[in-house]
Amino acid sequence: MHKKIYTNKDILVLGLMLFALFLGAGNMIFPPLLGQAAGDNVGISVIGFLITGVGLPLLGVMAIAYTGGDLQTLANRVHPIFGIIFTIIMYLAIGPFFGIPRTGTVAFEIGATPFLPESVNPQGWALFLFTLVFFAITYYLALNPAKLVDRIGKILTPLLLLVIGILVVKSIVTPMGAIGAPTEPYQESPFFKGFLEGYLTMDTIAALVFGIVVISAIKDKGVTDKKTITSLCLKAGFIAAIGLTIVYGGLSYLGATSLDAVGAAGNGGQILSGSANYLFGSIGAVILGLAITFACLTTSVGLVSATSKFFSKIMPSVSYKVFVAILSIFSLVVSNAGLEQLITISLPILIMIYPLAIVLIVLSFYRWRNESFVYGFALLFTGIVSFVDGLAVAEINITFLQNIFSILPFYNEGVGWLVPAVIGVIIGLVVGAVTAKQSNESIA
Repeated sequence: MHKKIYTNKDILVLGLMLFALFLGAGNMIFPPLLGQAAGDNVGISVIGFLITGVGLPLLGVMAIAYTGGDLQTLANRVHPIFGIIFTIIMYLAIGPFFGIPRTGTVAFEIGATPFLPESVNPQGWALFLFTLVFFAITYYLALNPAKLVDRIGKILTPLLLLVIGILVVKSIVTPMGAIGAPTEPYQESPFFKGFLEGYLTMDTIAALVFGIVVISAIKDKGVTDKKTITSLCLKAGFIAAIGLTIVYGGLSYLGATSLDAVGAAGNGGQILSGSANYLFGSIGAVILGLAITFACLTTSVGLVSATSKFFSKIMPSVSYKVFVAILSIFSLVVSNAGLEQLITISLPILIMIYPLAIVLIVLSFYRWRNESFVYGFALLFTGIVSFVDGLAVAEINITFLQNIFSILPFYNEGVGWLVPAVIGVIIGLVVGAVTAKQSNESIA
């Protein structure tokens, strides 16, 4: 009798691995902050957050599996030059520039800062020593990515889920306080505000990277059939999506009920630390520190592994292990800028590139005729709007363009690129059809 290569247990482990890769720095700190700021509007805000924080990442993993296994293959549908440039930008953003360093700073913010004496400057030698150890462990684990499934899916993820579950259940059984009124950004458009907050998790971009890790784990089991790989990715993605939805909802509720107990906070890390201490006392800080450290470490390992694989592929003269070392050291240096600085710097970049990733993913599920025109015009129009939006977030205003774009539907809500993307698809279809007709006539 033929033995199934992939059992249900294997699929569960694969899904838990993907869940753990996603459940990193931003995923832990942004939902509580959203919950506290959204107040009574937390429900609708979380729905918006789940679209960009869960739904789109799931589509991203599926897009990679469906189109052949890597981000560059997907981006090449626009043009090979765009493919390599866009892919490099994505890997740098989710990797050494923002994503990887942020895992270290968040782990320090919640896993170490609460235990430091008040006389110690948390941005000094303590941060350096913590991140030095953190990225040394990242380096060691990322050297053998083939063992990611065993190390993450079978050991770290169940422990992480247990710790988060204890914290969230306690906050539900014994609420810290009443849910407050929404702050100004969440009063008029709570759904779209939550939608944009999902950008900060970087998960849609990360999905284009983590998809490769999942596919590699599947192929390591001997699976080569594309349809089977896509099916397994879908099943693993649903497991991860269910887990993320539960965690995001729980952490958002925790944040929404935290105002009376911990006060208004500047970041989600402060809410989590204060809530854990309020609910469990000093042991709460220990529990939370473990949860955050494990969450950030798993994400860090996944990002270093995937990014190193990519750069060693386009620069074969430099080995995978060398890139692991380079990324670990570079991320160590960048992480010492501090959490708030990293978030401030990364937000304008994410506003620029996130819509491009979304449009690329959505278009990938249909085989367009003359696809380079469709992808090209859609991404061009999307990119113009999102670029101006990103500059505005960085307080660099191009007034005349902003005035023109203000007539676009949903522009004030931060999703003004949506209609231009649709128009770009239509123009691409028309131009492609005309070009094909002219080409046929010239041949005839």
